Amino acid sequence: MVNNTQKQTKYIFVTGGVASSLGKGIIAASLAKLLQSRGYSVTIQKLDPYLNIDPGTLNPYEHGECYVTEDGAETDLDLGHYERFLNTPTTQGNNVTTGRIYQSVINRERKGEFLGKTVQVIPHITDEIKRRVKLLSTKNKFDVVITEIGGTVGDIESLPYIEAVRQLRYDLGSHNTLVIHLTLIPYMSASGELKTKPTQHSVKALLESGVQPDILVLRTEKELGEEIKKKVALFCNVDSDAVIESIDVPTIYEVPLRMLSQKLDIVALRKLGLKVEDAKLDKWEAFVDRVKNPSCEVKIALIGKYTELPDAYKSIVESFIHAGAENNVKVRLQYVNSEEVTEDTVSDMLSDMGGILVAPGFGGRGIEGKIVATKFARESNIPFLGICLGMQCAVIEFARNVIGLKNANSTEVDERTPYPVIDIMEEQKNITEKGGTMRLGAYPCKLTVGSKAFEAYGTELISERHRHRYEFNNKYINDYIKAGMNPVGINPDTELVEVVEIPSHRWFVGVQYHPEYKSTVVNPQPLFVSFVKSVMDYKL
Repeated sequence: MVNNTQKQTKYIFVTGGVASSLGKGIIAASLAKLLQSRGYSVTIQKLDPYLNIDPGTLNPYEHGECYVTEDGAETDLDLGHYERFLNTPTTQGNNVTTGRIYQSVINRERKGEFLGKTVQVIPHITDEIKRRVKLLSTKNKFDVVITEIGGTVGDIESLPYIEAVRQLRYDLGSHNTLVIHLTLIPYMSASGELKTKPTQHSVKALLESGVQPDILVLRTEKELGEEIKKKVALFCNVDSDAVIESIDVPTIYEVPLRMLSQKLDIVALRKLGLKVEDAKLDKWEAFVDRVKNPSCEVKIALIGKYTELPDAYKSIVESFIHAGAENNVKVRLQYVNSEEVTEDTVSDMLSDMGGILVAPGFGGRGIEGKIVATKFARESNIPFLGICLGMQCAVIEFARNVIGLKNANSTEVDERTPYPVIDIMEEQKNITEKGGTMRLGAYPCKLTVGSKAFEAYGTELISERHRHRYEFNNKYINDYIKAGMNPVGINPDTELVEVVEIPSHRWFVGVQYHPEYKSTVVNPQPLFVSFVKSVMDYKL
């Protein structure tokens, strides 16, 4: 670890302009990885400008995957990138929404903490934003805190955050703060030109808010060349070496290496007055090489109802990349809409797959298709992994077609089912509010020695993250054991069934928790690694 003699936490702010979804989270995570590789302790937070308290109640079409932290916070999917890149857990404090900011200020106003003053956006909302930014390093002293500001510069919703950045730069001093602005350099195919004007206007909007960016990162499809970089530097008041090209790459894990070659981290360290130590990225480079140059390829079907939106399953997708690299294989995911899976179509859709994953979700839409896909995997001896609702589908399918409990179901789907093999958790029965009330965060699980799950993890006691209201109904546990589906993972405190397996099957595992949330580049998730290995053994 670098000995930061100044003992002053440095703050880096990442803003975006011109267009949304340019990859601020990936740039923030890449810079954090580079600083970490040079010995600095780094954390990243996301400030989201929407009024929801958290994304837990948002439809995936609105915001992609809802990511869950160890401490049970439902957060933005960018926190998943932060953890996957840095291999360090995030917390509630790493994701703040406008809704949470306003809720905190209003609660304080109701308690009379403002002594009768008129509560306003400035200073009360901006003060709360600044407090949240600095809070992370108050609890755990970091050398650098990187704050990604959601949305696009110029949006009404983002104005309080930009104003808070302006105030923080004044409060902390420019030598302790840094602003990185990510914009787009569009390519006009009709004229064959790269256009810098949108970036100039985006920086102008920042300047009108009193914030001068220190570094510009330019997303582009074509190489920019030195002439364009110098032009942008001149018109946007930044040093020429602080204009960084971010060209499209085959995998997001290559972005840190591209930023290293562009010297993004060196420029940032220099501007913050920090020493430039040697970067240690050997393991990262080896991982990227395995991702880009696999020895073979396998196909795995992902069965879900948001299949036209891969971001809804972002952590699962990335977990397969990690597990594939660990096995030196490329996992090609085939997205299959569960609403299109029927007894008549399932064979044509899934027979050539090396493995089947039934994805998590909520509600009854598409669940019968998931159950049919699960049955096909079981009867065809195809490696199977069911996650959360995917495990519950496996339990329902087994009850109907093996145990003989006709019309068995989850009470989430059918409250009147005669065989509620999946039922609402006891502590959830009196809860009426939707937001932040599920079983969330990390819980322990004890695995049965000799099970597939135990072989994957290599240990008896594990901890995994959850996000659910319904559970396996222990009333039927003996029926499952007698029929050949074993509960091999149990919560030691509540006796909740966390993992089920069919030992007679090639590889059939269902888990109530979400293993995908803990997979990182450095530590690929063991269950995914084992699943991919079973697919290779089956198909190759």
